[in-house]
Amino acid sequence: MSAILKNPEANVVAALVARARAAQAQFERSPQERLDAAALACGWAIMKPENNRALAELAVRDTGLGNVADKIRKNHRKTLGLLRDLRGVRTTGVIAEYPERGVTEIARAVGVVAGITPSTNPGATPANQIINALKCGNAIILAPSPKGYSTAVLLLQFIHGEFTKIQANPDLVQVLPAPVTKEATHELMRQADLVAATGSQANIRAAYSSGKPAIGVGQGNVVSIVDESADLADAAAKIALSKTFDNATSCSSENALIVLAPVYDAMLRELEKQGGEMLDAAGKAKLERVMFPGGKLSADTTAQSAERIGELAGIPTRARFLMVQESGAGRAHPFSGEKLAPVLAVYRARDFEEAFDLTRRIYDYQGKGHSVSIHTKDDARVMRLGLEMPVARVIVNQAHCIATGGSFDNGLPFSLSMGCGTWGGNSFSDNMHWRHFLNITRIARVIPEKVPGEEDIFGAYHSRYGR
Repeated sequence: MSAILKNPEANVVAALVARARAAQAQFERSPQERLDAAALACGWAIMKPENNRALAELAVRDTGLGNVADKIRKNHRKTLGLLRDLRGVRTTGVIAEYPERGVTEIARAVGVVAGITPSTNPGATPANQIINALKCGNAIILAPSPKGYSTAVLLLQFIHGEFTKIQANPDLVQVLPAPVTKEATHELMRQADLVAATGSQANIRAAYSSGKPAIGVGQGNVVSIVDESADLADAAAKIALSKTFDNATSCSSENALIVLAPVYDAMLRELEKQGGEMLDAAGKAKLERVMFPGGKLSADTTAQSAERIGELAGIPTRARFLMVQESGAGRAHPFSGEKLAPVLAVYRARDFEEAFDLTRRIYDYQGKGHSVSIHTKDDARVMRLGLEMPVARVIVNQAHCIATGGSFDNGLPFSLSMGCGTWGGNSFSDNMHWRHFLNITRIARVIPEKVPGEEDIFGAYHSRYGR
């Protein structure tokens, strides 16, 4: 008996992949206009106002994470921004020619993509992956988190409805059947040509060990530094927006705030004006017990409102977000880690040197590679973070979770998946975008030979160090 017949999960996945391959083999030969139409069809499937609301309401109902209003904004903004980034981009046929080098570059599809998506963003993340995959001539099969499954299914219904309009094959976008098991997800990774993984670190590790090329993302745990040159009111408003957006479902939401001592008290006052509440030692202890039972982050507080978290902890509050004073980093200081909740650990630093060192220690615990935030007018400090901090992004004077995944007022690609480089155990350090869903074939033609002399190459070296 074949291995597939012995493994029912593999048999089911193989049938889906076979359909995807047949559809993709036809689709990848389409002209650019056809690829663009498919991407736009998926974009409208989630952005159409009645669809967007239905997806947001279902996501909150079935996952229990975030809030409807912000999910509507996220679905709309992230998709619109992605489509803006993709407009006019060639992803099939000849995409570049370099006559002086005799090189022609041709875009080629990767094939069938396995899209691993989280419960925190069960509509926006799969839509982003689907649009990027289709723009590049691929098919995609989703393996959503169990809680996000219903949202993914509804999204595919909307996409297939748009496909009917443009006469596209629905087998280009599929989803694993319910219930989505770990075994089925791993089997999909093994049978696909490329794995695009966002979500739990367990899934990311599985993607990288699947035996197939993978673009998996790292863990967030964003630190934001506020120095004495910052516009404190502006910084507080942006931090509060980012910390509370969709109840902090984003891996890019600030988790720790390091404020330089000269402006510490003033910054706390600004944060309180934005709806923050600093807990006393007793309140912090209660919060720690409910958020980190046994030292591990509880799912009960993930992406809940501050009021709900306060209720669970026995701390009545009407705050937009909660704050706790912290001084250390590591397992003995659980608030120094990622919280995925509107809870902010606040540190006081004597000066920028101490703030820099503390940020490094926090990232040594969690979040290395992802990103760091700074509110400042001192560009030398910005550059030092970029040159020395182990992060792929330095976000300057912005609401971090709005900015790091691309924004209309910065130049980063719109994405919900942040590569964290080797620091975060990832194969890439970009925002996941269309280029990651392409192969490039290069034609090399003969050009006039250019052979340098030894003196051209070694002259300066020999002059300085000898032969």
